[in-house]
Amino acid sequence: MSRTFATVLCLPLALIAATTASAQPIRPFSFGALKAAQAAGKPVLVDVFAPWCPTCRAQAPTIDALATDPSTSSLVILRVDFDHQNSELAFLHVNKQATLIAYKGKAEVGRALGITDPDQIKALARSALR
Repeated sequence: MSRTFATVLCLPLALIAATTASAQPIRPFSFGALKAAQAAGKPVLVDVFAPWCPTCRAQAPTIDALATDPSTSSLVILRVDFDHQNSELAFLHVNKQATLIAYKGKAEVGRALGITDPDQIKALARSALR
């Protein structure tokens, strides 16, 4: 195999790796993760999710896209398990699944319940990035 051909084959993989490296995965919510992100002044989107909830499932593709979008790469996305994280829900003052909360550092800058429109979800997430 010629060196030029090998370089051409590796280039797309390098581009994919660079794109993936800029994305942050959606992480499980914990008090420590939220406090660390807030202390660092990072923008945070909290997603209160239940697998049986059709609204949560409708929100998920947009939230997944935010996690991989380079323009929102600094956004920390934390997913709360609605069925099992009762003390976390109480701390966040949440009593319904499909709740999204945006933080800019320690300040809550937006909260929405049950929105599924991708533009509204992205606008809420971007409110933490401003």
